[in-house]
Amino acid sequence: MKDLLNDLKQDLPAGLVVFLVALPLCLGIALASGAPLFSGVIAGIVGGIVVALASGSPVSVSGPAAGLTVIVLNSIQQLGSYELFLLAVVMAGIMQVVLGYLKAGIIGHYFPSSVIKGMLAAIGLILVFKQIPHALGYDKDSEGDFVFVQVDGENTFSEILNALNFLQPGAIIIATLSLLILIAWDKPFFKRYTFFKFVPGALVVVALGVGLNEFFKVAFPVLALENDHLVKLPVARSVNEFIGQFTLPDFSGFSNYNVYIIAFTIAIVASLESLLSVEAADKLDPYKRNTPTNRELKAQGLGNIISGLIGGLPLTAVIVRSSANINSGAKTKKSAIIHGLFLLISVVGFASLLNKIPLACLAAVLLMVGYKLAKLSLFKSMYALGWEQFVPFVVTIVAILFSDLLKGIGIGMAVSIFFILRNNYKRAYYFMKEKRSEGETITIQLVEDVTFINKGVITLTLDKLPFNSNVIIDGSKSHNIDLDVLEIIHNFRETAVLRGIKLELKGIPAFKGVAGH
Repeated sequence: MKDLLNDLKQDLPAGLVVFLVALPLCLGIALASGAPLFSGVIAGIVGGIVVALASGSPVSVSGPAAGLTVIVLNSIQQLGSYELFLLAVVMAGIMQVVLGYLKAGIIGHYFPSSVIKGMLAAIGLILVFKQIPHALGYDKDSEGDFVFVQVDGENTFSEILNALNFLQPGAIIIATLSLLILIAWDKPFFKRYTFFKFVPGALVVVALGVGLNEFFKVAFPVLALENDHLVKLPVARSVNEFIGQFTLPDFSGFSNYNVYIIAFTIAIVASLESLLSVEAADKLDPYKRNTPTNRELKAQGLGNIISGLIGGLPLTAVIVRSSANINSGAKTKKSAIIHGLFLLISVVGFASLLNKIPLACLAAVLLMVGYKLAKLSLFKSMYALGWEQFVPFVVTIVAILFSDLLKGIGIGMAVSIFFILRNNYKRAYYFMKEKRSEGETITIQLVEDVTFINKGVITLTLDKLPFNSNVIIDGSKSHNIDLDVLEIIHNFRETAVLRGIKLELKGIPAFKGVAGH
């Protein structure tokens, strides 16, 4: 019981902050996806409660994902029915559960650290760039639209310039004061006081935003924010109206071939994004805990099955909410569950009150999350590791900024693999010269694992060996020598005689493909 209370001291405030971050994102992603607004909230609730309970991640938070908006939008249009799309979501969840049992989660361990850190920095920068217009009072583009080319026709950078033509002084005042409060809240001086430890700055910012805007309405109507500048949570006037917001899948779609294609697409993309997000969350986790990836796939699959059955969007583990959770001091998965419960309570009884929250104060919260993900110190530490780490890191950032998450990760992975291949190409062996009684001897000591990637450099090295020299090719420390490399070595043994080279092979297996051996 004591441990539970100790955890709640950290998890309750963190869950509240994540709720405040998640609420506009759930609505914005639903809007950008061309789905009912309530579908985003359903996915947020299921991700917060169901997935968190089933997942093995202590800090990851799941919900509707910006990376799926284009897929969802196109899928709904292609199927011509949201109910058919929900069937695809349910089937995608079943596929994810199967992938979990097939242990496909192992893929999550093969993303290079430089690419994961590049993804975190890119998302941080995207949050900053995307929230600047909202902080200035220009809310034409919905929250949750994280791709470069936006739904409103602008791109990430042109939107900022465009926002300068539609400045809202009231929003700027609220956003500026909110940022100042959030910055002060993190200072060690304030952390010495109990109030600042246990009351999240985001809650104070939201209360300030609502209070200021209500004051503007009375005293300075020209500064007051209305309509598009506020949260827009669907309000149910009765129990029947609330229940009517849930939608059931159209199970007659089992005979529709396109439903299976869309389900498979969602399953693969959602699984990859989830694995990327939990890997990134594990890196941010101050306790350095590791998420069981196969269990995560099963949890995400269960979440998508339930979300699809009751009318929700497909969901994934989401790094924006996860990083907000970690930065707010979350210790266990209770914070994610608390955020899901807050979402549920908000739509049941407090929708009208929450619709008074200005997007400008929530923009300030997300600006702080973005800043912490893309701190200058991260760039300095990656640069200090050398070009082999820094280049994939930067390429990942740029690619994500100008495309989307998965395309950017793919490009970053390609660059990272290039450096891995380049290093393997160079590091196939150790080259040593030493004086012996019979003259100078060259020893080529092969490394532990020699693959076909090393064919080129080994061939060039053997071709450049001087005539009439003494050469030892030593594979005694190698656990694996690829057949392609063995062929090159044994072919060289035959040509070495013609060049007057005295060759000794140590620990080199026979190669049957060469005549006479």
